[in-house]
Amino acid sequence: MKKLLKAIAHGASLAIAFFPALLSAFGRVETMFTFFAQTFAAAPGIPGDYLRIAWYKLTLDECSLDSRIQFGSFFAHARARIGRGVYIGSYCILGQTTIGDRTQIASGVQILSGRRQHARDHDGRILGSHRGDFQAVAIGADCWIGAAAIVMAEVGAGCTVGAGSVVVQPVPAHSVAVGNPAQVVKAAEPERESR
Repeated sequence: MKKLLKAIAHGASLAIAFFPALLSAFGRVETMFTFFAQTFAAAPGIPGDYLRIAWYKLTLDECSLDSRIQFGSFFAHARARIGRGVYIGSYCILGQTTIGDRTQIASGVQILSGRRQHARDHDGRILGSHRGDFQAVAIGADCWIGAAAIVMAEVGAGCTVGAGSVVVQPVPAHSVAVGNPAQVVKAAEPERESR
């Protein structure tokens, strides 16, 4: 019965999100994508969770309906991928990223589209984001990204990034990284299943 109710909720949410997705050319018209991403971010409660995941299923490069995105969180770009079983907490801002299966992202996390989004001219003046270097930042499968972390570089599979950490260099798989800038404090072997 629970599976049937979830399927009905997903179907209804996809139907509601379809027209806004169509208006945004399924994420390809940036102004419309941003408008509706922020609109759906403000939808409260469980219905909001279903609406957000339906919206991103229709507009991101890839998004699993098995994932969950909480109130206030939104993607700034449609060039993103969300794996299966991903959880994104409240008030997260996500750029061009790939998030691996089963990764958990706490509240207030920012995943930027790389470290060089704002170029300067020869006199040091900011040229604006349209002249920046946007890069997709990959977060591996089975990661935990702590509250208020800022991620600007790749995080390997099975990693933990501490709350408030600022990731400016790649974090190797199965590591724990903390601090500003984030430093690896523990590198662990993945647990092996007993036979």
